[in-house]
Amino acid sequence: MSEAAAAAPRRVVVTGLGAVTPLGVGVGELWRGLLDGRHGIRELAGAEFEGLPVRVAGVVPVDPAGLLSRQVARRMNRAAQLGVLAAREAWADAGFVAGGTRESGVDPERVGVSLGAILGDASVLVGGDRRLRERGPRAVSPLTTPMTVPSQAASQVSLDLHITGEARTVTSACASGTEAIGQAIDRIRYGRVDVALAGGAEAVVTPAIMASFAAMRALADGDPSSDVSPSRPFARDRAGFVNGEGAGILVLEAEEHARARGARIYCEAAGWGLSADAHHMAAPDPTGSGVALALRRALRDAGGRVEDVVHVNAHATATIEGDLAEAGALRAVLGGRTVPVTALKGHLGHLQGAAGGVEAVAAVLTLHHGMVPPTVGCGELDDAIDLDVVRGSARALPEDGDLVLSNSFGFGGHNAVLALRRRG
Repeated sequence: MSEAAAAAPRRVVVTGLGAVTPLGVGVGELWRGLLDGRHGIRELAGAEFEGLPVRVAGVVPVDPAGLLSRQVARRMNRAAQLGVLAAREAWADAGFVAGGTRESGVDPERVGVSLGAILGDASVLVGGDRRLRERGPRAVSPLTTPMTVPSQAASQVSLDLHITGEARTVTSACASGTEAIGQAIDRIRYGRVDVALAGGAEAVVTPAIMASFAAMRALADGDPSSDVSPSRPFARDRAGFVNGEGAGILVLEAEEHARARGARIYCEAAGWGLSADAHHMAAPDPTGSGVALALRRALRDAGGRVEDVVHVNAHATATIEGDLAEAGALRAVLGGRTVPVTALKGHLGHLQGAAGGVEAVAAVLTLHHGMVPPTVGCGELDDAIDLDVVRGSARALPEDGDLVLSNSFGFGGHNAVLALRRRG
């Protein structure tokens, strides 16, 4: 299909899912962990983390490099390794042949990549700087610069699957993954590509980043061996977020393209919305007005009504101000409608630029399986959070509507909301 022929917006569907998270490698590990109410937050080991005021994080429990060939892994930073693993799973889950576009008989020029990242992998630049100071310029690897750029995950996914249509990177703080999915929806709607791998990949659990977040007094601490997660979204005793890493990727596809090849369709990627708080470099607007605008725009873009919403996958990082602002925005937009809300950062920590990708995967699975995962860590709900927060155990998804909203908000006032529609 030519770009000129794509005058009318096309319907976009989700046909594949991939994830690497603190709960394990693969979508199956993610979904089982969410339904079981487990968390993947661990104490950070290693001399480089000694002396930090906070040493807990949501880290992937295996070395991703060990799941790739040595030749491939050595040219990727950790975020790119996570992204390639998630992309391979999503590609195969969509029914394409392992190896990429050539093996699948798909035109590589009609496939795109759209991934979100804040920094990607900050450790590469830090390591290069350390070698420079300790051993001189000859000790700095020529791979330092190409492995430092946030776009490395998107470029490596395109290389790995031989995707030539486009490889895009979105950097909008913690809204990056969700915005990357939204941009991919539009690229398919208007005929730029027929298929896109979209989501986020991030690996910023590094000493300097941990120290910086701790200096901001933004990090929660606690015993990760406890059944109660240190990350406690919407809870009365919440005390901040837990830093994390991972990757979550969707395969998005023009509906006619998916049906022509007999693909399994999870749901429709119905719409998305953006806004900006224009309030503060780090703190959210306490009124939640920017968040509410993004929510309304996502509903409008999806052609939906408030009455159609059956579930919200909340951003809810477990910071005092952020959770209150989001709750206020949801009340303002939903009015008197009560829908089950869940927040996954108690399970995973905050995966930064990858959070929106992983949480979109979970939102798709919620629609597909008809189950809403519980909010781990939220023992006693804050009295000021007037929402139906799912706690304790998973709950059946209501049947009186068809839209799920997945929220992502970031430092600097970046707000992004994804709307997914259940297929009848």
